[in-house]
Amino acid sequence: MAVDNKQAPESSGDAALFSRRAFLSKLTLAAGGVVTGLLGLPVVGFLLSPLFRPDTEVWRAVGALSDFEIGETVAVTFLDPSPAPWAGIAARTAAWLRRVDETQFIAFSVHCSHLGCPVRWQREARLFMCPCHGGVFHSDGSVAAGPLREPLAGYPVRVRDGQVEIRTTAIPLAG
Repeated sequence: MAVDNKQAPESSGDAALFSRRAFLSKLTLAAGGVVTGLLGLPVVGFLLSPLFRPDTEVWRAVGALSDFEIGETVAVTFLDPSPAPWAGIAARTAAWLRRVDETQFIAFSVHCSHLGCPVRWQREARLFMCPCHGGVFHSDGSVAAGPLREPLAGYPVRVRDGQVEIRTTAIPLAG
């Protein structure tokens, strides 16, 4: 009988140890789940936020009507439609603007439709050139040469109260 009495306390000690071990295991799993949730939620929010954010389009003034000569293509800069508060100089973007006649303008993105590289206007050749992969666009934005599939993206332009305005969007890249 002494053996039975001896085993009974060990059994209750084992049960207490097991329940303590089970409790700590469950507590560790719960704490890990909470930490994972707290760290994972911002990541998921960051990844999904573009799906729920509306496209921002804003009309930005780029200069007075009298600042642009008929037939000339010039670079104009303006503020991004939705700059982050910490963006600084990176919040500024640009477009190529051409005055067609007294009241009509056309504007093109400064970003190549292939991979988003900056294009430059070559006045003498009347072509837009992309230095990244030898892309070339005609003066109307259509593809002239290179691995390009899409023309340069255009911006809507209007004249309002003597100011030329461009409707800005996020960097327009073809897919």
